[in-house]
This record gives sequence, structure tokens and C-alpha cells, in this order.
Amino acid sequence: MTDGGAVLPWLVIRQDEGGNRYRVGRYATRAEAERVADRLDTRGRRQLYVVEKADRAAT
Repeated sequence: MTDGGAVLPWLVIRQDEGGNRYRVGRYATRAEAERVADRLDTRGRRQLYVVEKADRAAT
């Protein structure tokens, strides 16, 4: 997926207590995605934030 020509292969995914998964955002680098996931984790809610590389076939 591109946004103005930029490739954004890293996803931040939120998983709630029921196992439902939602894409929070797409990022250019893994480090950027991990910073966002870590910042969201510090909010103390009962959700898990994970970083995954996007599957080109699924985008």
C-alpha cells in the first residue's frame, strides 16, 4: 500500500480481551511502529498492541 509514493509495511495491531484485532496504523519502519505500540501500551488498558509486517497480498 502506498500513500503519496511512501511504502508503509509495518502495522500496529490492537487486540482486545475478546481476541478481536484492529489495525491502528501503518508505518515506514519497524522502530517507528514499535514506538507507537509502546506508547499505546503505557495507557494501561486491557489491550495488547503488536507490530507486524504487512503481507503484500493482503494489502
